[in-house]
Amino acid sequence: MVLDLGNGAFGTLQRHLDPFDLHAVVLSHLHADHCADMASLVVHRRYHPYPPFDVTSRRLAVHAPAEAPERLAALYAASRAERAETDLTDVLDFHPLTDGGVVELGGLVLRAARVDHVCEAYGLRLEYGGRSLVYSGDTGPSTALVELARGADILLCEASWPHPTDQWQEPPPGVHLSGRQAGEHARAAGVGRLLITHVPAWYYGDQLLREAKDAFDGPVELVAPLAEYEI
Repeated sequence: MVLDLGNGAFGTLQRHLDPFDLHAVVLSHLHADHCADMASLVVHRRYHPYPPFDVTSRRLAVHAPAEAPERLAALYAASRAERAETDLTDVLDFHPLTDGGVVELGGLVLRAARVDHVCEAYGLRLEYGGRSLVYSGDTGPSTALVELARGADILLCEASWPHPTDQWQEPPPGVHLSGRQAGEHARAAGVGRLLITHVPAWYYGDQLLREAKDAFDGPVELVAPLAEYEI
């Protein structure tokens, strides 16, 4: 299963996994940096000359906000005229996420909670084999995220800007978390470990990491590309 598939992610995915081995994709929300490579995944499933199975009879499950079929079709379409007639349901099987919704995927349980972002967006909790990972998706400060992450082994949490100070101005509400706020959410939820992600290139990850460590006394790491983390 893949959590989000933003721009550039599909190429990286293929270093580790045959895309035909995917059982599901879960999209926290429909901003391009979290879902743009869904178009590449559709091309792979539709046009691969030697698929290992009939892709129309084994459509890939996509758990995503309700607008995903139309939004991803618009992303895939080559023109505005083509967009209205584009349909991805020949290879994708869409399932809308809901606030408080629970989905079982094999032996894995997926729980969703609506978080505070500028579009429909969800924090996601994955439970398997007695272990749990919570992914914040994109969110501003959110009590729903704290409740979703309560007692989780790992919180994979966004931190997209420094906390407001005399040097850093107050950011717009309901968009992202600061490093300190990510740490505060981890502390409030009582998680075992905090992993910081979604750090833009124009901010220093080490600064956001220090903020998170100041607010949370458990283990904290800054996620690195291609790294592996045991849950």
